[in-house]
Amino acid sequence: MPKFKTLNEAFTECQKDGCFIPTADSDETIIQSNIEIAEESLESSDNDAKDNRWNSAYKSLYDSLHLLAESFLIFDKVKSANHQCLFAYICTKHPEFEFSWDFFEKIRTKRNGINYYGKPVKKEDYKEVELQAKVYIRTLKNVITKKVK
Repeated sequence: MPKFKTLNEAFTECQKDGCFIPTADSDETIIQSNIEIAEESLESSDNDAKDNRWNSAYKSLYDSLHLLAESFLIFDKVKSANHQCLFAYICTKHPEFEFSWDFFEKIRTKRNGINYYGKPVKKEDYKEVELQAKVYIRTLKNVITKKVK
């Protein structure tokens, strides 16, 4: 698995590699659709957790967070080439959220373990990130919803 990078290392590398891609417009139709999909993913996560399907619950929780983070970047007219750069951008350019880079790296790498390395998660893994992920999801959703109105 890849080496852990600090926020500064990740942001600098993403910037150097051209991973922050400028976009022309902020499309509110896409944003609204993404909010609905993120809500569905969050609901799926809750349902999967109730049924002890921890891998699916973890991935759906992550998908909801990731989709809202991508939607938020639309307002900055920026798109990210990958998930690590997406979270590095938000943590660096929007410190007002007080999001934890270490948390984003933990949830991202654990999700990558499921998807790319065949490393299943357990109930404890899900419970370890559930509350903080839901706080971040709620924060992003509230900010996005206010900006769309």
